[in-house]
Amino acid sequence: MKQKQPGVSLVGLIMLVISAAIGAGIYNASAQLAAVSTPGPALVAWLIVGIGIFGLTWSFKSLNETQPELNGMVEYAQTGFGNFAGFLSGWGYWLSSWVGSVAFATMMMSAIGYFIPSFRSGNSLGAVLTASAISWALTLLVINGIELATSINVIITILKLIPLVAFILLGIVMFKAGVFTAHFWANFTTNFRYYPATASGIFTQIKGCIITMMWVFVGIEGATMMTDRARKRSDASKATIIGFLALLTLNVVISMLPYGYLTQAQLAHVSNPALTYVVQDMMGPVGGALVSISLIITITGAWLSWTMLPVEATTQMAEKGLLPRWFGVMNRKNSPAHSLWMTQILLQLFLISLLFSTQAYNFAISLCTAAIVVCYSLVAAFQVQVGWHRHSVGLMLPGLVAFVFEITGIVLAGVQYLWLCTIAYVLGFVFYIRAVHEQGRKLTRREMILMGLITLAAIVAVVAVITGRLALS
Repeated sequence: MKQKQPGVSLVGLIMLVISAAIGAGIYNASAQLAAVSTPGPALVAWLIVGIGIFGLTWSFKSLNETQPELNGMVEYAQTGFGNFAGFLSGWGYWLSSWVGSVAFATMMMSAIGYFIPSFRSGNSLGAVLTASAISWALTLLVINGIELATSINVIITILKLIPLVAFILLGIVMFKAGVFTAHFWANFTTNFRYYPATASGIFTQIKGCIITMMWVFVGIEGATMMTDRARKRSDASKATIIGFLALLTLNVVISMLPYGYLTQAQLAHVSNPALTYVVQDMMGPVGGALVSISLIITITGAWLSWTMLPVEATTQMAEKGLLPRWFGVMNRKNSPAHSLWMTQILLQLFLISLLFSTQAYNFAISLCTAAIVVCYSLVAAFQVQVGWHRHSVGLMLPGLVAFVFEITGIVLAGVQYLWLCTIAYVLGFVFYIRAVHEQGRKLTRREMILMGLITLAAIVAVVAVITGRLALS
């Protein structure tokens, strides 16, 4: 009998990509888009985001094939641009992943709120306590073995795809072309009035869609981050491309179909999670209940994935001397227990802060997306560098597309959140400096200058928050 090869399978990697990226976002995207855009500009925004994320996805695939000695975003940044860039990439990824889990917690509690009304806000005391218990349970699961957690994740991902496909079929049956095209290009304002389309008005609508659309693709790098644990290295490339195509199709179809059932003004006023209440309107309370159950399963899978992924980054950073060795200590189940415990404690503190926030979900997804833009931009820049050194326009092109998209997207849609991220980076500098000392080296002049500039930006950000010039929502 042929012995099973150890490691994560291709199916496991594909499911990890899909599960990591399909979380709360796909269930709420239609209402978030309707609040800022009519169908036409939203579709143009999907086209732009699709091209940009495809460039990023192809960069992951290309680097996995052309740089087989490197594993994941941390090593790409470190190899291409030095130790400090590797730290910025890894720390940003770690920050993005666990802050994203806060968004999952908030939306899961809102889904439970369909059955327990006191949970509907997502940040009541009961909701925060329940979310905390789930978070600790997932951390304990991962501590007992990454490969066990990935196997469970495959089952969860299959379960959560079934109702999404069912909604697509239902949405097609209930679709009304007249509703969808009634104000296809019209300029839309927050008081739900429509005006004749202008170039500037359409651009404003497209801009408003970007941060929501970027959020639903966070997690696309899941297979790349698990390359070291894959049965075959080539599986990581395949999983990334297959995962991207599946995610793009699902997100576009599911976010746009409700535009053909409810008017834009109605859709923009739907409660969170939007898909639950759209289906409730279509099928009654039973439909809403089924979607709520589906959402709970979906977020469980995504949350599990995002419990595994951030500690892969901190483990790689510890191995490469970008964080103290303490972060890379493995337990007998080959899981980075120290990193998991520290991440969970910080996540717990953030969950407690939800009690005092009215915009927890929007803030979490925006901060998460802004943090990971740093990582994605460095991947894209490294792809351009590899293509330049090999004199290959074909290699440079996907990296260039992804780099321009990531930078432009965050500048247009959420630069204030990138500014807030500098505060978290300054906290990470303490660990980076400790790692430098462990390596027996000194900070370079460039590292000190960059750390100084980021620290200055963080100080200004803190002042801006205190004075109310920078809003946390």
